[in-house]
Amino acid sequence: METKKTNRQNLHSKNQLNNYVKYSSVAFQMVAVILIGVFGGDWLDKYFEFKTPIFTIFLSLISVMGSIYLVLKDFIKK
Repeated sequence: METKKTNRQNLHSKNQLNNYVKYSSVAFQMVAVILIGVFGGDWLDKYFEFKTPIFTIFLSLISVMGSIYLVLKDFIKK
């Protein structure tokens, strides 16, 4: 009887850990995609010497949409 409880508790804690790892990796993936867009846009604005940060704004928005797309695609797959 006690081993069944222990097995259930171990399974429950493993599921919680798997969920934590899955959601943490999604957060890091989103941050990485957005930062690449922001820094890439900033670099392009400095390279072309624009007064208004056109590339930074555009690539930031595109990277946010792209990261949301990747997250949704990942959740639908799983």
